[in-house]
Formats: sequence, C-alpha cells, structure tokens
Amino acid sequence: MSRSAYIIRRVLLLIPTLLAIYTLTFLLIHATPGGPWSQGDKPVPPLVKERLNAAYGLDKPLWEQYLNYLWNVLHGDFGPSFASRSRTVTDIIGQTFPVSLQLGLVAMVMATLVGITLGVIAAVRHNTAVDYLSGFFSIAGISTPSYVVVSLLVLILASELNLVPTGGWNGIFSTSIIIPAIALALYPAAVLARYTRSSMLDVLNADYVRTARAKGLVEQAVIVRHAIRNAMLPVITVGAIILADVITGSFYVETIYQVPGLGRYFVESISSRDYPVILGTVLLFGFIVSVMNLVVDLIYPLFDPRITNA
Repeated sequence: MSRSAYIIRRVLLLIPTLLAIYTLTFLLIHATPGGPWSQGDKPVPPLVKERLNAAYGLDKPLWEQYLNYLWNVLHGDFGPSFASRSRTVTDIIGQTFPVSLQLGLVAMVMATLVGITLGVIAAVRHNTAVDYLSGFFSIAGISTPSYVVVSLLVLILASELNLVPTGGWNGIFSTSIIIPAIALALYPAAVLARYTRSSMLDVLNADYVRTARAKGLVEQAVIVRHAIRNAMLPVITVGAIILADVITGSFYVETIYQVPGLGRYFVESISSRDYPVILGTVLLFGFIVSVMNLVVDLIYPLFDPRITNA
C-alpha cells in the first residue's frame, strides 16, 4: 500500500470513529436521569418545560433528535447552549478552548523537558541514586491523581507561602499558570521519564553503541549522536498521545483552580445537563485524540526509515 493510500485510509477512518463517539455520547446523556430544565433550585412549571422542549427540539422522538443534531454538526452548527442561552456551543468552545490549549501546551513543554532529561540521566547512571530517584518520581507521578496534586500545590504554594494566587487565570505569562501547569505536567513527565529510561537502556546495550565506543568516541558523543536519537521513537509515540490527553483531560485541574477553560465548562455542562455543550465538547476532544494518533503513525517513518506504513 502506497503512503498516500495509507494516509487517505486513516483520514477516512476518522469518520466512523467520530460517529461512534457521537452515538455513544448521545445515548448516554439521554439515558441519564434528569434533564436540562430540572437542575435548578425551583422546579420548572410543566407549561414552561413543555415550551422549552418544543423550542429546543427535545419534544421530538429520540431518533429524530439524533439525526437533526448530526445534520447540524455536519454543517458546522453545534447548536445553542441550554445553560447560556445567549451563546452557541461554537462561541463557548471558541472562548474556552484556547485557555485549555495554552495550559496544556505549557504543561507538556514542562513535562517533556523534565521527563526526557530525567529518563536519560537515569539510564546513563543506571543503578545509582539518580536512577532510584527517577524511579521514585515516576511511581509518584503516575500514581498521584492530578486533583490531589493541584490541591496540595494550592495549599502549600498559595495558602501557606503566598507565592501564587489561589485560583484564576491571567495568561501563560502570569504566576497563575504555575500551579495548574505543574499539576498537569506531573503525570506526563513521569511517564516520559519511565519510557525514556527504558528505551535508553535498550539502546545503550545495542551493538552499534558498543561499536561506537570501540572506535574511541567519547561517551557524550555516543549518547547524543547514537543513543538519544534512536531511543526517541517510542518516547515520541507516547508523548504525542499524552499531549492529546493533557489538552483534553484538564477537567479536575481547571475546576479546582478555577481556570476558565473548556475542561471546567465541560464539567459544569454535565451538571446542568447542557446536551449541546456536552456533545460538542466530546466530539472536539475525540477529534483531537484521533488526529494525534494519526499524526503519530505518519511521523514514524521520519524517525526510523525502516518502518513502513504497509
């Protein structure tokens, strides 16, 4: 199979993937008890509820609602928000997603720098104190949930030491990004450190590395020219997938630290049963994850020509 045919096939595979995501999400939100008009403190009068259902098409059969929303999405219309009736889902995503994207990218840059550096040092200093410290960091970072990390950071850095704000968002160049970025970066940094160490150990024991050393190359040249470059393929694979997870998985961090991102708004939309926002957000997140997986497959041969997309 040619590379162009492979790319076309993988791009077309996004269609059934997103359709399955939409179908499952649609069925789940309508199967959940309650509705968008029953979440307030006071019950909505039956007549008002009937008119609201008619205005937003919720009085129609479920299959018709499914097809109508799908048809609108295909035309770029994600519908109005039930909770913020003056705004559409597109407006909400346009206002909140850039915040989540900036936060996720900053966290991923931090995770990449820390994780890869720590993994390389741990592999080069195998079975030393640095290696054991790296292992402890990986276990702690992987096993500690992000909402625990952000809560501890708020308690220590904000409440006790008064070094940063206790919440909010003022852009990536303000101190308000420190706590949420660290909380989001801990898990991917731990994963990258673990994968980098494992991959580096395999490469350092390879025959071509032994040959490079036998030729008299200094250790730094062997590590930089041969080991790190060849060890990065599995790390890049994991890193690209984690990037999608970091961008789309900041629900708890944004909610606890009051970051006005899409993750926080998504949590609020679930509480208020805001169906269009839930569907639009899930479709966006599903598209990002699917595209990142596609990108990983396409960049494989760029780092290792031995790999083909056959």
